[in-house]
Amino acid sequence: MDLTKEAIKFMTEMETKPYERIVEMEDGRLFAVNTSGNVEEIFPHAIVSDTPININTLSGLVNYIQSNIERIDESLIVHIADETRIHLMGTLEIDGRRELLATANAIVPRFSFNSFMDTEEFSIALQSKFVPNEDRQILLQVVGNVSEENVKNTGDDGVSQAVTINQGVASKADVKVPNPVVLEPYRTFLEVEQPESQFIFRMKDGPRGAIFEADGGAWRNQAIVNIREYLKEQLSEEVESKRITILA
Repeated sequence: MDLTKEAIKFMTEMETKPYERIVEMEDGRLFAVNTSGNVEEIFPHAIVSDTPININTLSGLVNYIQSNIERIDESLIVHIADETRIHLMGTLEIDGRRELLATANAIVPRFSFNSFMDTEEFSIALQSKFVPNEDRQILLQVVGNVSEENVKNTGDDGVSQAVTINQGVASKADVKVPNPVVLEPYRTFLEVEQPESQFIFRMKDGPRGAIFEADGGAWRNQAIVNIREYLKEQLSEEVESKRITILA
C-alpha cells in the first residue's frame, strides 16, 4: 500500500486533528508527532525567489533598486563580485538561506589578448574595443602604415623592435615600436570609467601584432572601485538610510 494512503488511513482511524499534533514550546519552537508516534521539530521555511532578474547595465540595476517594488523597504546587499558581475541579495532568512533578487552582467567586447593577429584585424579591434587615447593612436599609426612583412629586432632584450612604415607618397622610414603602451580596453560596465593599464606591444613577420597584459590584473581592482563609487553616488539615499549595503 502507498505510504501516503497509509498515513491518511492512520490519521483517520485515530481521528486526530492536525492542530492537535503540534506543540509549541515556551522558547517558540514547534514540535509535531509524526504518524509513527515520534516527535519531530518543525523548522521555519522562508519563501524566497526561485529566479533572479537578469540585468545588463548598472543604470538598470539602480532603477530596479530605486523602484522599491519588491522586498519593500527591506535591507538589501549589493555585492560586486568582480568587474562584470554584481549580485543584489537579501539578508539571511530565518532558515539560513540568502535570497538572490537580481544579477547585473556587463556586456563587454571580446579581445584576444596575448595572441597575434594581422594588422587589419588588429587595427579594427583597437578602434572598436578600446577607449581613444594617445597610445592607441600611436599604435594605429604604426600598424596602419607598416610597409614590409619583415619585423626587425633592434635589441636582445625581447622588447625593442623596429618596423618600416610608409611616410608620405613614396618615402619609407624605420621607426621604433612603442613599448610599453597604456591602453583602456572596454572591460567593465560602460557607465563607469574604463581602467587603464600597461601592455607590452609586439610585432612579428606577416606583419602581425599583439598586446600582452603587463599589470598583473591590477586593473580589475580599479574597475571594482569605479563600480562601487558609481553605485554609492547613484544610490546615495538608499545607502544613507541603510536600506542598501554595498560590498566590494
